[in-house]
Amino acid sequence: MFVHLSIHSPKPEYEPELIESMHRFGAAVEGAPGLRHAFTLKDEISGRLVGLMVWDSREQRDAVIERSRIAVEHDDFDLWEQHEPEGFLLDEV
Repeated sequence: MFVHLSIHSPKPEYEPELIESMHRFGAAVEGAPGLRHAFTLKDEISGRLVGLMVWDSREQRDAVIERSRIAVEHDDFDLWEQHEPEGFLLDEV
């Protein structure tokens, strides 16, 4: 199993735009071989947004992730986010 995890800190006034962007990022690979789940989640305490994609393998993710990047390439993350998102590429151990 391989997990692609991103933690975003939206500016409150741009939260809807960032959520929509995260939905498009996941939808771009919907149905791809090896994708188990793709979620956009919100932490009720901090307000941070979490993108979570669970894959069978890193190779399957790497084969299609460019589709997701293209789906959000024109989005204004510098405007929408308080700071750079944290990203994690997690292997099951």
